[in-house]
Amino acid sequence: MDPDYFRKKLEGERDRLEKQLASVSHEHPGTPKDWEPQKPELNAQTSDENEMADVFEEFQTNASIEAALESQLNEVKAALKRIADGTFGICGIDGKPID
Repeated sequence: MDPDYFRKKLEGERDRLEKQLASVSHEHPGTPKDWEPQKPELNAQTSDENEMADVFEEFQTNASIEAALESQLNEVKAALKRIADGTFGICGIDGKPID
């Protein structure tokens, strides 16, 4: 197994996920490495129930996408850490190499 090959692939995936995350969320200022969904930038009138429903729906969509992307990003970062630690490709249960 070539760890450099997988490191490069995972770094590319990390960059892609971070770019996608930035389109629907932003990093939480108080807790780095944590993302939160962006509020939609719609010029909705608060007196119009339909427009406000659109705002809430957009926010809910962003929150759902953000949660899925953040989960994937955390898995990629964990794999990159295992490469750096030299444990990538090793079973966490029995310590044997993974085919």
